[in-house]
Amino acid sequence: MPFVDLKAQYQALRADLLQAVANALDSMQLFLGPNVRALEEEFAAYCGTKYAVAVGSGTSALHLALRAVGVEPGDEVITVANTFVATAGAIIQAGARPVFIDIDPGTHLLDLDQVDQAISQRTRAIIPVHLFGRMVDMKSLMALAKARNLSVIEDACQAHGARRGGKLAGAWGQAGCFSFYLSKNLGAYGEMGMVTSDDAEVRDAVRRLRDHGSSSKYQHQVFGFNERPDEIQAAMVRVKLRHLDEWNDARELAAGRYREALQSLPSVRLLDDAADGQHVHHLFVVELESQRDAVRSYLSEKGIETGIHYPVPIHLQPAWRTFGGSDVALPRTERAASRILSLPIYPELSLGQLSLVVEALDAATRSTAAPAQR
Repeated sequence: MPFVDLKAQYQALRADLLQAVANALDSMQLFLGPNVRALEEEFAAYCGTKYAVAVGSGTSALHLALRAVGVEPGDEVITVANTFVATAGAIIQAGARPVFIDIDPGTHLLDLDQVDQAISQRTRAIIPVHLFGRMVDMKSLMALAKARNLSVIEDACQAHGARRGGKLAGAWGQAGCFSFYLSKNLGAYGEMGMVTSDDAEVRDAVRRLRDHGSSSKYQHQVFGFNERPDEIQAAMVRVKLRHLDEWNDARELAAGRYREALQSLPSVRLLDDAADGQHVHHLFVVELESQRDAVRSYLSEKGIETGIHYPVPIHLQPAWRTFGGSDVALPRTERAASRILSLPIYPELSLGQLSLVVEALDAATRSTAAPAQR
């Protein structure tokens, strides 16, 4: 059983996707053309923001959004270390320094109680990461940021369509950043990203920065980057955007069945759900009391593919040492990294397949726990 079945989704949309690609090729407007502009309008409308600007990837969305809100060399940006390395990489690309705080042990999301303690005179922004399709408490975070005059950039790369407090991911901060990497809830067939915002200045800045600092041909207000999105990817994402809510509903149904079935397994802990949150379950992550790697090997032997998101937190990566990062004490983050396991979840996952995963996980936890009990 694959961790995610991209072929099943493609086959269901194959005719529409190929037609969209053919239309884009027939036009020979291969980047920053009508499909990019239409997708920007459609995605902004979906998220409930005034603007959306397409860029080359989720990483470039974070990088350009940081620059657009005024983050400069020497600034500090608060975020978490239990995320894909691109979150910190984008901060470093902007010339700033990541400041890592620990996670809430129940949700594995940014611990709001630690944000205020991490703020210094150099702090310019906060990047909350909506991990696994689960949103940070943005109402509380935005109130804190406003009181301290800090920008908030949402890392919503795993949260397309997630909702909390009545608003969607990407609609809370000065900017929201999305990835359309192929395995996301809304994925392209290559690389693409998006920045959402209600701020026209942020919109204009990202537009310039994505195209070598240009607002018109051969006129460059600043030195920017080549992060222009291409028409073929935009055309395919437009096709898929029409199905996003349907796919997220299917993920929610699968997650509910997982939660119901796994509650009876004593060595498996489910992450806490927010009462005011509608998660989109990009990943379904559990914590195992012990023997995570042995359990994963057992499942692999049964043909069930799993993941670990993420096995090595950023503050323990060699790149952090090379960058000159100092020692950081993040005990909750490190503990979670040694215990988490991501189970297969995707819209096409059948009830039969899900039941097989649960049965195998039950057998795996019993099998690996047996030696410790003797």
